[in-house]
Amino acid sequence: MSQQSEAPVSAASFTVTGPERMREAGRRLAARLRPGDLVLLTGPLGAGKTTLTRGIGEGLGVRGAVTSPTFVIARVHPSTVGGPPLVHVDAYRLSGGLEEMEDLDLDVALPESVVVVEWGEGRVEELSEDRLHVVISRAEGADAADGGDGEDELREVTLTGVGERWRDADLGGLLD
Repeated sequence: MSQQSEAPVSAASFTVTGPERMREAGRRLAARLRPGDLVLLTGPLGAGKTTLTRGIGEGLGVRGAVTSPTFVIARVHPSTVGGPPLVHVDAYRLSGGLEEMEDLDLDVALPESVVVVEWGEGRVEELSEDRLHVVISRAEGADAADGGDGEDELREVTLTGVGERWRDADLGGLLD
């Protein structure tokens, strides 16, 4: 992989104010995704990675409830509207890199699918020179007074495109 493909070519950040807004961000992000896209989601437990993916699934019009695939590692959600399927992977329980992921045949699924990998950073980058990194963190100054249920916690979402696919991509305005 060339150095050039590793450099971010587009980026955007925004604040999300709860689960429904996170799903809305996912629905809007789905409108920018196409077959062959690899999306890596990073963030602590409970940050909203699966909620964002649920919104992506809704935006892509896929079949089946998008839930955390922690115990099955990966789920394929076929499109109901003639678009690309969503392959949702949770690499949390996987300790190795791409070698351990090879059994999932993500490299085979990627060209015709949108592949979203939770906890994928440092594990699946070799699948594609073109990828979108999404980092979700608790927004600075977020108040934990919501009782820990996350309903009112602010999240900072940062999108970073890597590779030619994302060159000059407009990643902003997902919640305008």
